[in-house]
Amino acid sequence: MLFNSFEYLFLFLPVAFIAFQFLARSATTEKQIIWLAFASLVFYASWEAVYLLLIAASIAGNFAFGKVLARGAPQRNRAWLFAGVSFNLGLLGYFKYTGFFLEGLNALGQWLIPIPEITLPLAISFFTFQQIAYLVDVSRGECREYQFHHYALFVLFFPQLIAGPIVHHKEMMPQFEQVRDRARLPTDLVVGLSFIGFGLFKKVIMADSLALIVDPVFDAAARGEQIRTVDALLGTFGFSFQIYFDFSGYSDMAIGSARLFGIRLPENFRSPYKSRSMIEMWRRWHMTLSRFLRDYLYIGLGGNRHGVFRRYRNLMLTMLLGGLWHGAAWTFVLWGGLHGMYLCLNHGWRTLVVRAGLQTLASAPVLQPLFLLVTFTAWAIAFVLFRATDVGVAWSIIHSGFLDFSTQGGALLNGVLADSLVREASLWAGVSLPGYAEIYLLVAASAAICWLLPCTQELMADYSPVLVADNAPLRPGSFRWKPGFRYAALTAGLITVSILNLSAISRFIYFQF
Repeated sequence: MLFNSFEYLFLFLPVAFIAFQFLARSATTEKQIIWLAFASLVFYASWEAVYLLLIAASIAGNFAFGKVLARGAPQRNRAWLFAGVSFNLGLLGYFKYTGFFLEGLNALGQWLIPIPEITLPLAISFFTFQQIAYLVDVSRGECREYQFHHYALFVLFFPQLIAGPIVHHKEMMPQFEQVRDRARLPTDLVVGLSFIGFGLFKKVIMADSLALIVDPVFDAAARGEQIRTVDALLGTFGFSFQIYFDFSGYSDMAIGSARLFGIRLPENFRSPYKSRSMIEMWRRWHMTLSRFLRDYLYIGLGGNRHGVFRRYRNLMLTMLLGGLWHGAAWTFVLWGGLHGMYLCLNHGWRTLVVRAGLQTLASAPVLQPLFLLVTFTAWAIAFVLFRATDVGVAWSIIHSGFLDFSTQGGALLNGVLADSLVREASLWAGVSLPGYAEIYLLVAASAAICWLLPCTQELMADYSPVLVADNAPLRPGSFRWKPGFRYAALTAGLITVSILNLSAISRFIYFQF
């Protein structure tokens, strides 16, 4: 069940909300917790009911491991923690990486091992990471025991179940256990609907419109067609904007859906394309994943505690594994490795600036747009690997967009979109494409939204819409959301125009992980 579907917006979510408010009349939250857990099971079962057995086994197994870890001695906990993490990684590995592993064995040994067809269960990457973090925290004594239905809701809570944000038990459990303050209901309702409106617009209008430009470029490259520089650049930068609006839109709708029930999720995006370094970018992009990789992988490997070499090694390993988590393909491994290299270079640059005493020069306002442009360009190039079906396709687009551009310059920019782009986009949309000026205007509008406007959390900072990452305060700018006619009309307009374009439902990009 997609957030951008009529079933979710006009059936599932209203029924879940109305029943929850009816149960809120009771003095305790137990009935509400059980109802939300049941509704979340229905939400997950709407995809493929048979995989309820998998997620139920995962929840039961991790709950059992958690109880043993909570009561065990520290010496024994290491073995139980290893068993629990292995249980989770075993499930994830079988469903997500069996084919990738066997393909690699066949390629290395010239074997013909049959590769089984295994359907990747929805959300397995997200609920696996979430439960691994829970087990680690229990083993550290940072988590007390909970009742089973409380733990089940922690894993299943439908707004964040499918694609995050990746939540911590210490963030969610206290909220589930609190009696709802009915005086907060009007604010929760308005804030929640506003987030849903902004998120729906990002997905349906922005991300899906950008897909009309991006998909044909990558499809043409996959067919082996020659890609013009202008097409490659549109595909490269267009996908960076597409995936931002797609995943940021999903996170907004998740935050808004949770807020209807009085629950605040952690923030997941904070205007990442305003970053002036790759370090800053990862602090703003998919923030809950960055937090998990830092706290449970990078620091677990030793972080920066054992010298420069090990620090860079740990960065590379963390990002390589982060890339592999996204998908079982060499393109994702290379994407992670490229980001590991980016971060190593960024840390090396910072060290060089400090040692050379160039902090004042590096912070000069005139240089900041250059740093922003370099960071975004490097980010966009890496995302070509993320989007491409294989390494050859990625190289074709990168070569056409940047190497050909550097050698042949503006001569390749004088044309318009390649014929294949026009043909494929027209077939995809079922209608003729708008003029080329509108295509460039869409990309320019995407850049303006990302670079000039506040993110949704900043816009609504006065109403504490999210759990702020690492206690970094949200600083509202000149645009500040207020519950008045202007923003009510804006939200209604965004929802209306988005719903009018729901005729072609498209999946969120991160659903494949």
